[in-house]
Amino acid sequence: MLRVSDEARAVVIDIRSGEENAAALALWLEVSGSANGAFTYDMWFQQASDAGPGDAVWESEGLSVVVAASSIDQVRGATLDVSTAGGEQGLVMINPNVPPSPRAAAGGAPIPEADLSSPTAQKILEILEQDVNPQIAMHAGWADLVAFENGTAYVRMSGGCQGCGLAKVTLSQGIAVAIQDAVPEVLEIVDVTDHASGSNPYYEPAKK
Repeated sequence: MLRVSDEARAVVIDIRSGEENAAALALWLEVSGSANGAFTYDMWFQQASDAGPGDAVWESEGLSVVVAASSIDQVRGATLDVSTAGGEQGLVMINPNVPPSPRAAAGGAPIPEADLSSPTAQKILEILEQDVNPQIAMHAGWADLVAFENGTAYVRMSGGCQGCGLAKVTLSQGIAVAIQDAVPEVLEIVDVTDHASGSNPYYEPAKK
């Protein structure tokens, strides 16, 4: 469900060491809302035994992690990692899931209703998952296929790619090339990301 990188685990355990009865505390995580086209999070330390029946609890090599029941679907497949953006080390959530947003592409053109069941759409999803996202995830970014219709793939970028000055280059020279080389049925890639609001995709842990 939620992966914690070795680096992030070390950071969390180090922060936890300053708490009373540290070894008994779990890292709790909950989606607190959304901002700039991405989820925002609360993270704090609390006894794992306080988890309710719907909360997700698991062990991650010396660290118990609890995800609130209401947030399980929003963080499914996400990775808690470490970022050094701005020269400072902090935790970052690399999450392929994004909050619902108005369905409008750049320039106000409507995005087709999402139907990703076609063979072409499935090929695009495979390229994004296997080739594209592992590369841009190293820069805390992510790309999702929103829709595919009439030869056009509608792609939304999130995390470190949202609002990044190099996002256009990443799309045209990276994502688009990878998709069109592997899936010639794709004639055009349209970026539907709200880059204007992507000012700070990184999240520091917040303790309750």
